[in-house]
Amino acid sequence: MQVLSDLRALWPLSGFRRLFAVRLVSQSSDGMFQVGLATLFFFSPENASTATGVAAAFAVLLLPFTIVGPWAGVLLDRWRRRQVLLWGNLVRVALTLTIAVIMLTVGVTPAVYVLALITLSVNRFLLSALSASLPKVVDGPLLLTANSLTPTLGAAAAGAGGAIGFLLGLVLPTGRVRDAISLLLAAAVMACASALATRLGPEQLGPDERAERADVRAALAELARGLVAGARWLVARRTPAQALGIMALHRFCYGAVFIASILISRNLLSDPADADAGLKTFGLVLGASAVGFALAVVLTPVLSPRTGPHRWVVLCLGLAVVSQLLLAVTVARWAVLACALALGLAAQGAKIAVDTIVQRDTVDAYRGRAFSLYDVLYNAAFVGAAALAAVTLPDTGWSRPVFVALAVVYALGAVAYAAAPHAPAPVGRTSRQVAPA
Repeated sequence: MQVLSDLRALWPLSGFRRLFAVRLVSQSSDGMFQVGLATLFFFSPENASTATGVAAAFAVLLLPFTIVGPWAGVLLDRWRRRQVLLWGNLVRVALTLTIAVIMLTVGVTPAVYVLALITLSVNRFLLSALSASLPKVVDGPLLLTANSLTPTLGAAAAGAGGAIGFLLGLVLPTGRVRDAISLLLAAAVMACASALATRLGPEQLGPDERAERADVRAALAELARGLVAGARWLVARRTPAQALGIMALHRFCYGAVFIASILISRNLLSDPADADAGLKTFGLVLGASAVGFALAVVLTPVLSPRTGPHRWVVLCLGLAVVSQLLLAVTVARWAVLACALALGLAAQGAKIAVDTIVQRDTVDAYRGRAFSLYDVLYNAAFVGAAALAAVTLPDTGWSRPVFVALAVVYALGAVAYAAAPHAPAPVGRTSRQVAPA
């Protein structure tokens, strides 16, 4: 199997093994945490049964990610990324334990929502650090292989953690104790991720150029200038900016479909009065998406080197077009699951290629800011999708005109990206020449 062959090629790299372990354990804990939030926000009987309700919940969840994102890049270009992985996970442990105590003693209060948003924002910071660190432990032709495996298997680990959280919700009695136990288990796994980070050297993950005495306050004061400089460099470099743009468009469309899937699972394919039935149906949809993710990790390393990452992105967008046209024709259960599988493959396959382009064509001095901007666009696009869903989707989640429109947007994006230059442009003295895909 290709994935096993790729792992055998990467496994002799001790730095890769250790960073990979941190990613798997960290993202599995995140999956546990997020399933608990999904149950609370979207599938409790009193919450989020309308398009506006689901869209508002997503906006609340993702806007802090968008705000945190810019700060992450400036700090990741100054802080030791290994220390970010170590202390970031410990911060998540403290926040998660605090949420568990509040829920056990008081119940769900506004403080729970605030702390949950902060915890998710820290997680996004950790994912940026993991992505920016990968080229420090893998280089050359194996970088594409690592990019194919690590984000996808990380997503699989998050799915496994989510499955554990889902099963706990089924076997434990409903109430505060169940929620607290789920969070305590997630906190324990976060602590394991922090411990695993200590196996990496403090300087091993970069950044290469860092002031001897990092002044955090000065770094934060330079945020705007640093981000503007990073954005200008990416635009001048050409291919990273193009990749980020097509990723944002893909994420926007994917977000609209994801919100529609929640509403379809709860209000169309299940009894709207039975939130647990809607949760189980949506679990099937997520399972189909996970199959698509798994196919992406198998197919991308095989096909992307033959097509090049840019053309692979175009092919993934074409598959997304087909998925939306299928949903426009029918909203039968099999069609929803097939769409979830196809869109999962398209989204993850394109993301692997985009990660590779951004990492490969961005020098280390700008890589942290590149992934910070990546996160901003990634989450802002989903917030935009939430706004679109609130305006255009009925409470059942299915609208033929909306899915046709999404297919058209995907198609236009594919055509525009296919026509764009695929060779990075030389930029200043710090740029390095990279062969086009």
